[in-house]
Amino acid sequence: MNQELRIRNKKFRIKSIIRNSLFIIRKSDGFTLIELLIVIAIIGVLATILLANFIGVRQRSRDAQRKADLRQIQSAIELYKADQGVYPTPLYSTDCPTSSPLVGGTVTYVAKIPCDPSGISYWNSGNYYYSLNGTAYTLGACIENANDADPQITLTSPSGSSVNCPSSPSKYYVLTNP
Repeated sequence: MNQELRIRNKKFRIKSIIRNSLFIIRKSDGFTLIELLIVIAIIGVLATILLANFIGVRQRSRDAQRKADLRQIQSAIELYKADQGVYPTPLYSTDCPTSSPLVGGTVTYVAKIPCDPSGISYWNSGNYYYSLNGTAYTLGACIENANDADPQITLTSPSGSSVNCPSSPSKYYVLTNP
């Protein structure tokens, strides 16, 4: 009888070990649906945060380039006036021009008239605006970043006409003759 009890206990232990082993194996085979959904949700939230920051950085970068472009044009215009006695007119004749009174000629005041960094060739109808009449000028650029510290709400040419940005927000970085 004692022997029989030992055999039963051994069988029970073996079954128990097998059952527990299979349970452990089954449990570690993969991830549950809940675990996968939680990981996917976390990745989605992180991706959204990073994408929003990346878009803002690109906008600020393009705005900084626009401001630098306008300051470069302003310097060239002022150098032209110092040499010629009047401001140049017209500054350009086409989108992203390759020739103007500031480019080429006997004296080159700027290597080329810059194009908008967004790749959109808006001139006088959008992102860049130049208005010169020989005695005054207005240079403007549409600013993408609504939180920019420098922008003005309106852009008015020397002739008094106002200009609108092609997209929102309608804020400008404006430089005029001193």
